[in-house]
Amino acid sequence: MKQFVFFIFLLLSLSCKQESAQKSNVTTHVSSPEKKTLIKYADGFQIENHDGYKLLSITKPYPKAQKTYTYLLVSDKTKLPKKHAAAAVIEIPIQKAIPTSTTHIPAIELLNELESIIGFPHLDYISSEKTRALIKKGNIKEIGHNDQLNTEITLALQPDVIIASAMNAGNKSYNTLQKNNIPILYNGEWLETTPLGKAEWIKVFGALYQKDSLAQTIFNTIEKNYQDAKQLATTSKNKPSVLSGNLYKDVWYCPAGNSWQALFFKDANANYIYADKISEASLALSIEEILASGKNADFWVLPGDFSSYSQLSDASKHYKQLKAFTNKNVFSISLTKGETGGFLYYELGPSRPDLVLKDFIKIFHPELLPNTPFSFFQPLKK
Repeated sequence: MKQFVFFIFLLLSLSCKQESAQKSNVTTHVSSPEKKTLIKYADGFQIENHDGYKLLSITKPYPKAQKTYTYLLVSDKTKLPKKHAAAAVIEIPIQKAIPTSTTHIPAIELLNELESIIGFPHLDYISSEKTRALIKKGNIKEIGHNDQLNTEITLALQPDVIIASAMNAGNKSYNTLQKNNIPILYNGEWLETTPLGKAEWIKVFGALYQKDSLAQTIFNTIEKNYQDAKQLATTSKNKPSVLSGNLYKDVWYCPAGNSWQALFFKDANANYIYADKISEASLALSIEEILASGKNADFWVLPGDFSSYSQLSDASKHYKQLKAFTNKNVFSISLTKGETGGFLYYELGPSRPDLVLKDFIKIFHPELLPNTPFSFFQPLKK
């Protein structure tokens, strides 16, 4: 049940806290278009490339933020602008990093920079096998929890940057760290509403590690894989209906119709039964509404922390009324956890939407990908 509560928590948000910073106009000149990194899907960041430094602007650092946070990423101190109002100055390439969300780790791993991670809050959430190996070696330290980092341990580690996911600007531990000249960089990847928008945040990590070209190449590959899979899905004449989520204390939580998860269903050529329900957060529905509109859905995905039909039956008598339950068409991510209980889907999925989409296509249209193994999902145990 602890993991299930964590699932609901992740579905609603991947959260940390953060403090406010100055809205920045770092330079007075206008950047020419060729100096801007091409951003095709993400709407939460911008990167301008200058001689000796970059301007990284986080335009959506947390929900309902009124400020843009601009960071100076400096590779040549002699080129540092004399006047600036940046939230922080970060020397690049960074050598020592503290990410605070498991979703940050895949991008770092894809860029071959895992050795740079020196700390993380709540290490048990990490699923990456390569990262867990570093944890076992003692290379990555436990630094507390997202809402309250252990500032003593963190200061002793002296990171070049802390990469934070934030719900607002009120984290006291971040305030303490900033006062001790530790840069706090917001990562708003979790606020993106499209799969490729989330994946494009690898370009932020590319800028931090001075691996912009590699980040672009990796993203281009993921994008092509995704678009190719999307096109493949359209070749199926069948368009099954899909239900998502599950009950928690008599409330059924599921993705809103404008969420990144709902877009996966659309791109996999499936009919999400709540595609027309728009919300900034997850939907919270009654079981009566679920039975009225979702009882006959062909498939049921993301049913929470359940791995078998017997577990579902024990959890609620209502589940047996669903067609997908009766026909054994329920697929879960709970069978692909990391060794310490973290969900691989929530860690790697945002960075690899191409793999997520292929999983859904394999679920809804198995004839299209008969030889492709699942990356995250598995059918529940009978």
